[in-house]
Amino acid sequence: MKKIIITLLILASVSLVQAQVERGNVLIKGGTVLTVTKGTLENTDVLVRDGKISQIGKGIAAPSGFRVIDAAGMFVMPGIIDAHSHAGIDAINEATAPVTAEVFTGDAVNPFQVGLYRALAGGVTSIHAMHGSANAIGGECETLKLRYGVKDPEAMKMEGAPRTIKFALGENPTRVHGSGNGIVPRTRMGVEFVIREAFSQGKAYMEAWDAYNKAKVQKGFRGTPPAYNKRLETMADILRGNIIIHCHSYRADEIYMLLNVCKDFGIKRLVFQHVNEGFKVAPELAAYGAGASVFSDWWAYKFEVYYSTAYNAAILTKNGVTTSINSDDGELMRHLYHEAGKTQKYGQLTDDEALALITINPAKQLGIDSRVGSIEVGKEADIAIFKNHPLSVYTIPMITIVDGIVRFDREKDADDQRIYVDPKQTIDVTLHTSTGHDHESCMQGAVYETAKLFGFNLLEK
Repeated sequence: MKKIIITLLILASVSLVQAQVERGNVLIKGGTVLTVTKGTLENTDVLVRDGKISQIGKGIAAPSGFRVIDAAGMFVMPGIIDAHSHAGIDAINEATAPVTAEVFTGDAVNPFQVGLYRALAGGVTSIHAMHGSANAIGGECETLKLRYGVKDPEAMKMEGAPRTIKFALGENPTRVHGSGNGIVPRTRMGVEFVIREAFSQGKAYMEAWDAYNKAKVQKGFRGTPPAYNKRLETMADILRGNIIIHCHSYRADEIYMLLNVCKDFGIKRLVFQHVNEGFKVAPELAAYGAGASVFSDWWAYKFEVYYSTAYNAAILTKNGVTTSINSDDGELMRHLYHEAGKTQKYGQLTDDEALALITINPAKQLGIDSRVGSIEVGKEADIAIFKNHPLSVYTIPMITIVDGIVRFDREKDADDQRIYVDPKQTIDVTLHTSTGHDHESCMQGAVYETAKLFGFNLLEK
């Protein structure tokens, strides 16, 4: 009975969030529809009813009360999905231990960040708000829909999206924990040990609970349950296949190492992030069924990533790896369509192959491809409308739609789209202090917290 009550409460909470989500009715008329999965449709209409695509064709009449958008001469494509972002959350790194699988970025969602609106202005409709890479095993991540304008953090979450978790290989966890406080991992072999140990502990925990659940239904059983541990419960859920691993990685040897570790523990749901040397192990990634979410042409910002190629995405794609292009950056996220377009120069990908890198492929990597990532009847109406082809250097995002609701309109939106305006806030329109990729977004907060924890003076040179 207790389990039934808990299940009903969970279903009720999910239903409440779904009820809070605004879903729209709109008819997009006469555009060139880039479906990504079903080819290109000229002079075509897209009818959206209750937030979902209900009809695609020519000459569709607008039902009463539906908003009509004239897309003649424009290009209609699926909303862009960023598989690696740190936007929309107020905390990135829980850098206090090599394994922090018990934390969850979904607990730190901030719907008021104006950067989310700026992402919408670049055609982005969904982002993977990730934990940082200060840990070998970090926290769970959250898939967000950019319903900018809502004030409830729960309403930003993509209800029903599969769970994901952040892992990290290489210099980030070794620098924070090994160099920072003298504990494992200090080396790359230490990173492998930490991951293997965590999986082994999670396996033992899972087996103990499975044995208890089997025994407690037996007549006369008088045992006690194992002690609950959120960290180990999360590790067990990875082993059960309930959580998709997204792993920060650069070097081919480390990528291959984690493939072997996951194989040893029977883990199949795996996506590598950054993957700058993925082209070296593309056949191995394809054979395992692992995904790769990459930069288009960003490397050489630290020693372990001094070597890569702008052909990386194309090589991975041609080898059959489900590949996406991500931002890991609030500014780069605003023009992911340009990043995808680079693969046509460096790899000669077709329009559909290039657009898939920022639509259906990241959707597959997040386990949401049955809902978003392409323009098909029955899918959620997350749509971006561009003036000029989205892979052209001359393209301009005009309208972005999430769940059938227009969340960005270039011609109609106010100049200041902040939800809450702080009169003392510095406006960053004229104050740009970024000096490049000196400190990657994945490490946001980790450097300061480590220094604070161990008494380092950040002002010393």
